[in-house]
Amino acid sequence: MPDLILYDGECGLCHRSVAFLARRDRDGSRFLFAPIGGETAAARLGGNSPSQHPVGTVMVLDESGVLRTRSDAVLHALDRLGGAWRILASASRVVPRPLRDGAYFAVARIRGRLFARPPGACPRLPERLAARLLP
Repeated sequence: MPDLILYDGECGLCHRSVAFLARRDRDGSRFLFAPIGGETAAARLGGNSPSQHPVGTVMVLDESGVLRTRSDAVLHALDRLGGAWRILASASRVVPRPLRDGAYFAVARIRGRLFARPPGACPRLPERLAARLLP
């Protein structure tokens, strides 16, 4: 069963990250995607309001119900891609989580200046990949 990547629908970096993962998950076996503020996120997070979770962040909900946030979510997604991405994720895990999350928050603070806000709630993906975007 694919992991559910929950992303900030207002963030250009998040949209690019979704497109990056979707293009590398060619058969769709690894990931589905939904905006944090959407219906799917609200339903899958146990009916909890998305506002109770880290706003403006990426989260990964795996098939066993484990919710990963911040740098753990990013490294989990890279690990699931396999190959060189798995090696990068494994090497990055030697960095203590507080340092990884500090770097994550540093990028999160400036992402609006680096990446334009997308026009719409869904990343632009080829039609064959767009079916993986849930509301």
